[in-house]
Amino acid sequence: MTSPGDSSSEPSANRRRLWADLGPRLVSAAVLIALTATALYVGSYLFAAVVGGVFGGAYREWETMVSRAPLTPGGMVLIGLVALSGLIFPLFGVIGSAGVIAVACVVALAMRGEGLWWRVLGLVIYGAIIIAALTMRGTTMAGVWAGVYLGTVVWMTDSAAFFTGRQIGGEKLAPDISPSKTWSGALGGLALGVGAGMLVWIVVTESPWWIGLVLSIAISVLGQAGDLTESAIKRHFRIKDSGDIIPGHGGLMDRLDSLTFGVLLVVLVGGLHAGFGSVAEGLLHW
Repeated sequence: MTSPGDSSSEPSANRRRLWADLGPRLVSAAVLIALTATALYVGSYLFAAVVGGVFGGAYREWETMVSRAPLTPGGMVLIGLVALSGLIFPLFGVIGSAGVIAVACVVALAMRGEGLWWRVLGLVIYGAIIIAALTMRGTTMAGVWAGVYLGTVVWMTDSAAFFTGRQIGGEKLAPDISPSKTWSGALGGLALGVGAGMLVWIVVTESPWWIGLVLSIAISVLGQAGDLTESAIKRHFRIKDSGDIIPGHGGLMDRLDSLTFGVLLVVLVGGLHAGFGSVAEGLLHW
């Protein structure tokens, strides 16, 4: 019989605490995947509204982080403009969305106060991601498959890095930026993210496998780089999580950071290959 003070019970107790958030994480992930898949398939105004709303919510977290204060009326205007930049994309395209973000930047400059240039940086980043995501989706089924491919690589990389890192542990990847991330997690995330991405690539396109491999590796690595970048910014502002809106995951920024560089890469590759009016086709068909 184990006495209350027996240290042999500590590893199992620590392990239970380590996985205590697993249930909420899985439920939240299922809801997010269902919402994203539905919006991606339907496209048009639904996808634009979801993208604008989600990144508007992410900018809300950014605004409170960089201003180090509760939301102000000016901050709420900026959130609304970020969301609007996504919603109007089907009507006015890149020029319309970029114009709304430009107006938001002018408003931010007029607000002054602490975190002025961080505020503008956030508007530019989220505006670019919104435009990139909606440009990638386009109006054809190729946009759906491009989104499935990108999402598979990014989210499988994230999930595998999380589970591998917790299960195996080991040497820290970047202890000064994110103490919880390990090399085992990074390599596990890379392996599963690339493997899952290659499976989707082979199923949805007849393009050469090696192109899919190179793209999958790049997206996976950039996803982890985006995660580390956000961690470095949060550490600069001395916060652990950007929010708590998603049970088991944290804030929207915490979930979207891995997507940032990946979606920009996808649009750049697809646009340079087939033109920015056919990004998804340019990404998938070689």
